[in-house]
Amino acid sequence: MNVIKKTFDLGDGRTIEIETGKLAKQADGAVVVKMGDTMLLATVVSTVGAKAGVDFLPLSVDYQEKYAAAGRIPGGFLRREARLSDYEVLISRLVDRALRPMFPEDYHSDTQVMISLISSDKNIMPDCLAGLAASAAIAVSDIPFNGPISEVRVARIDGKFVINPYVSDLERADIEFLVAGTEKDIVMVEGECNEISEAEMVEAIEFAHKAIIIQVQAQKELTELVGKTVKREYSHEDSNPELREQVYTYAYDKVYAIAKSNTSKGERGDAFGAVLMDFIATLGEEIDDVTGFLAKKYFHDVQYDAIRNLVLDEGIRLDGRDVRTVRPIWSEVGYLPAAHGSAVFTRGETQSLTTVTLGSKDDEQMIDGAFINGYNKFLLHYNFPGFSTGEVRPNRGAGRREIGHGNLAMRSLKKVLPGLEENPYTIRIVSDILESNGSSSMATVCAGTLALMDAGVKIKAPVSGIAMGLITDEKTGKYAILSDILGDEDHLGDMDFKVTGTEKGIVACQMDLKINGLKWEVLTNALNQAKEARLHILNEMKKTIAEPREDYKAHAPRIVSLSIDKEFIGAVIGPGGKIIQEMQRETGATISIEEVGNKGIVEIFADNKASIDAAVGRINAIAAKPEIGAIYDGKVKSIMPFGAFVEIMPGKDGLLHISEIDWTRLETMDGVFKEGDKVQVKLLDIDKQGKMKLSRKALLPRPPKPEAVAAENKPA
Repeated sequence: MNVIKKTFDLGDGRTIEIETGKLAKQADGAVVVKMGDTMLLATVVSTVGAKAGVDFLPLSVDYQEKYAAAGRIPGGFLRREARLSDYEVLISRLVDRALRPMFPEDYHSDTQVMISLISSDKNIMPDCLAGLAASAAIAVSDIPFNGPISEVRVARIDGKFVINPYVSDLERADIEFLVAGTEKDIVMVEGECNEISEAEMVEAIEFAHKAIIIQVQAQKELTELVGKTVKREYSHEDSNPELREQVYTYAYDKVYAIAKSNTSKGERGDAFGAVLMDFIATLGEEIDDVTGFLAKKYFHDVQYDAIRNLVLDEGIRLDGRDVRTVRPIWSEVGYLPAAHGSAVFTRGETQSLTTVTLGSKDDEQMIDGAFINGYNKFLLHYNFPGFSTGEVRPNRGAGRREIGHGNLAMRSLKKVLPGLEENPYTIRIVSDILESNGSSSMATVCAGTLALMDAGVKIKAPVSGIAMGLITDEKTGKYAILSDILGDEDHLGDMDFKVTGTEKGIVACQMDLKINGLKWEVLTNALNQAKEARLHILNEMKKTIAEPREDYKAHAPRIVSLSIDKEFIGAVIGPGGKIIQEMQRETGATISIEEVGNKGIVEIFADNKASIDAAVGRINAIAAKPEIGAIYDGKVKSIMPFGAFVEIMPGKDGLLHISEIDWTRLETMDGVFKEGDKVQVKLLDIDKQGKMKLSRKALLPRPPKPEAVAAENKPA
């Protein structure tokens, strides 16, 4: 084996090691990246040659966690790793989005990147190492690549920026971004934050880029050590310069005119298609497959140039707007009468119908991952059916796009949800996209905010989102930042930048860059223009509903959360669950109890107030502590020669001594009480052993003394 290692420092004494030459040597490139006890194996394989008629890069990126890495056995019936979890899909997407722009545009070989978590350190998150591992695997291969790139997590903890912080420190972070980039540029950003300013966001990204530069340099040195500085030769595209010139001459002016005509998405698409068909007709009835393929490819290039030039030269967009204008917005809440909360949000040709459902603790999502496991009380699901874009497409469940878009919306709304004490519900938001022409994920954020307020969930502040675009001309240096981009502008632009926030600041963002050389000035301008747009959208939303409803809907379930001392948890549950099951059966409520610190958190879930009140009363009776001097309605549990034991609270008995039953002296307990009798008593004292002294006579009028009676009856 020719094992080669490269180690670099994160700047605070922690190190990352990249090793190649030991594992997976039949792959085109393979590395193991190690930080602490966390180890990732990344491999890349790319076929030699490309399939005919392919004009894109068939790249697949899969990140998977091996349960053995964390010393765990998978759950489920099969007890083995199955399809990728949502968490694994999200990491796969993060790596894919960073790698894809770095391959040459004319490279079309089937390429597969696989990243596996093979050892797990509970305090070191693997996702921030996945991009580095994937890029390093390509760096030690002969696959053409315009990298290297790397990804890091940047967080601001206690006021200071940290690269790849420990899991235990992340709870204190008010900024958390995953940032990917090359030695010169940023290519991807995704993360969340606590209502920060635009300047703070730029500062965080700049700090991350400094760390990325170090990691990219380490990969370059590794490439030289391995001897893979020369990459494979390839030829994946046919070309016909004469045909290209024909397409441009025939179609450019026509396409430019259509782009400027301010038509709808459907009309515009039909018009573009007609121009293409007319041009192909000029080539004759019989053309070979290559010519037809190239004609369509060059026509796409014409669209790309014409639409971009229209924006840069005249400041006009496909739908007639200028670069800053947001499309018309209308919204409605309470549209679905049976839902706990609902909203319709429409911006231009993008529409989301979103619902909020409130559930109990039993509705929590169980997460069973190798690195992350536990329970989740907030779910957001995003659906993107074919009809939303006028297409026929089979419904095969959520794909990677749906998972990624839903995650961005979830990050945004999670930041404004009330705390556990104010919100005991498990919340599920579902966004069904009914129309789409640009930024349906941002429509989901807006509709989700409206639906939460309609449901009566006391969110901290409304959130809105906007998708920004960028068109640049590297030759002239001209650029245009576009607010509220269309689908075509996303496809033909140089940047897709989504940002969400409240009136106070940014709460989440996602950026993908398709060009080299994004200046910090341009990024700052894009953020400031995004702020203007999202505040405009927020004001439009407030016209529909400005704050959460005072109460939940009448048909919404009710949850009451109680905090009891830890010592009473067992008493509430009872032996074998007897007490809690009896309470649920008799009150009709669902009761759950969880130990948190030194407290027991009891959640009572019911669909009517009477059930809630009955259950609360029963639990308060069990968990309450007896108070000296208090009066209780007790129940005789047993009778002794010296008195009776009376239950004043569930499971809490005290002694009512024979001398404390009545002011009249009793010689025996015979006939005084029987078991089950109700008796009102006063708690006189609790001794050091916890024994309670009760009195009945303290509640009875004291009879007058005999001498006082005699004096009163004496004749005058």
